[in-house]
Formats: sequence, structure tokens, C-alpha cells
Amino acid sequence: MPKLRVQSFGISLDGFGAGPDQGLANPLGVRGPWPDENWKGWWGDEPPYHTQVFVLTHHARAPLKMAGGTEFRFVTEGIHAALEQAKAAAGGRDVRFGGGASTIRQYLRAGLIDELHLAMRPVLLGAGKPLFEDLDLSALGYEVAKSVAGERATHVFPRKRA
Repeated sequence: MPKLRVQSFGISLDGFGAGPDQGLANPLGVRGPWPDENWKGWWGDEPPYHTQVFVLTHHARAPLKMAGGTEFRFVTEGIHAALEQAKAAAGGRDVRFGGGASTIRQYLRAGLIDELHLAMRPVLLGAGKPLFEDLDLSALGYEVAKSVAGERATHVFPRKRA
């Protein structure tokens, strides 16, 4: 059965997925309405994804095809619709989740994420985008499957209990 996986999400020791002035989950660099359709992201003509990418947004936009096989599809109907479209595009394979802390929280609250790979860095940000704010992962059915200590991060792998 295909899974929804959060892969290699960086988090500080105090639980922040991004600092106070960072928006890591905004691949096109725009907050609010699209000013125009000329801006296509920070990566130039060929994004690193090479697949369909489903972007949650409150502002409709036509699909954006780019070099290397990346196609951004903008979903305004919410998290369930985005996941449904991503699963259909994955054709029975796992779906890799690439959102930021608040989007991951939405999917965790809904019980939609099967596995996470968190790279816990030995830093204290003190403020920013909290990953686990108002969440009780254990009550939501998650457990830590394993952890691996590395030189620059401890890799923690929570998953939904079977």
C-alpha cells in the first residue's frame, strides 16, 4: 500500500521547522495572490523535482510545466484534494511530502502522514515555525520507529502505529 512520507525535514532541538523569518515550504517564493505568472521559483528553468508537484494554495493558477519534467499543479481545494491528486499521479508508488511545518501539522492532525524522517539539528532557534505545536503525536497514533545519531543531526523516524 502506498504511503505518504515526509522525507528529511530539518527541525531544531526546540521544535522549530524554520526560523522566524523563513518560509521553507514555499517553493515559488510567493505569499498571497500571484503578482503575475512570470516568477517561476528560485531554481531557474529546471527545478530539482523532475515530477509533478502539487502546491497547496488559496490562489488559483494554471499548471506550470518546466524543464526536466517538473510540473507544478496548484490545488485550492485543501489537503485531502492535494493528496488525492498526488496519489493518482504516483501510480501506486509512495508520495513524498515537501511542505513546511504548518502544512505538515495539518496532515498529521488529519492522520494522513504514514512516516516521517526528521533531521534534528543541535541548534536552538528560539522562535519560528513550530512543527509539533498543539499536537499529541502519541494520541494521533504515531510512534518512533527508530533513531540514528549522526555527526550533524539525529535522524528520528516517527510512523503511524500498525
